[in-house]
Amino acid sequence: MLRHVTRKAAGWLLMIAIATNATYFLASWFLDPRSNYQGLRPVRSEAQIDVALAPYNLDPRVPVVHRWWDWLTSVVLRFDWGKSPTGVSVNGEIGYRSLVSAELVVLATVLSVVVGVALGVYTASRQYGWADRVSQAVSIVVFNIPTSVAALAVVFVAIWLNQHAGLHFLYVAGENSPDVHGLLPTIGDRLLHLILPTLTLTLMGYVGYHLTQRSLLLDTINADFVRTAQATGLTRAQAIRRHALRTALIPTATSVAFSVPAIFTGAIITETIFGWNGMGRYFVQTISKNDVHGAVATAAFAAALTAIGAILADIATVFLDPRVRVS
Repeated sequence: MLRHVTRKAAGWLLMIAIATNATYFLASWFLDPRSNYQGLRPVRSEAQIDVALAPYNLDPRVPVVHRWWDWLTSVVLRFDWGKSPTGVSVNGEIGYRSLVSAELVVLATVLSVVVGVALGVYTASRQYGWADRVSQAVSIVVFNIPTSVAALAVVFVAIWLNQHAGLHFLYVAGENSPDVHGLLPTIGDRLLHLILPTLTLTLMGYVGYHLTQRSLLLDTINADFVRTAQATGLTRAQAIRRHALRTALIPTATSVAFSVPAIFTGAIITETIFGWNGMGRYFVQTISKNDVHGAVATAAFAAALTAIGAILADIATVFLDPRVRVS
């Protein structure tokens, strides 16, 4: 198993290196860092802008191959991903914003999977019952609601609850309060700020797992090996939990592993509405501000998460499917 994971990790590392370097050339060709200085007053000449960009290895007068080599050397030797056109460290931005996104993504993903899979198992074992029909109807309605609408609805409900309760216990903007100090108060404050965006991401995320898990479980719930397990003395619920669910969970586990990178960099709407400065907003900002180094670092970050997701998907498949372990 360790040899298999090592071989997969080496292959993914090679692909990440190729994709990241290709992204550097694409970003250098299509993004113009000089646009960050063209609207300043007093007006600067093109030569003055080029001189201002030179310390950040973004001088357009230098051939792109030379700039790429200096950037690559910095990354390999010092793990320094460069600076933005205004001198902001990309390492600092990625480090801070990835932690902010992790607070949202990890908890919301876990809740979405737990709620979705549990609901899928419950409704599949009671196919066409009232609980199955009601939950399917609710999930289909939620699935067709745009994320922006759902997030704004959560915000309006939270404001209404705050006003009628006479308390400010549901925070609708920001990841923390600036006037809170101390370890425990800071943790409590961040948890309160997490409630609404986590609720939004969970509502929008559980639907896919519910409908998918229900469909997958219905394909295996009446399989021969499940009936055999029941014939050996297991109850229907035990046979479903111990045998049918393990097989039906394999596609879900793979989906979860590959969805994490997309959620990290794709929760743009949720982060924007709730004022969280995570990776999603940072990715949009790097493009809008023509930040070559920031865009490349974000792409490398997403590629690394994809590789981790692929390896975790393989491990989950081995754990859930005994046939893979034997092979």
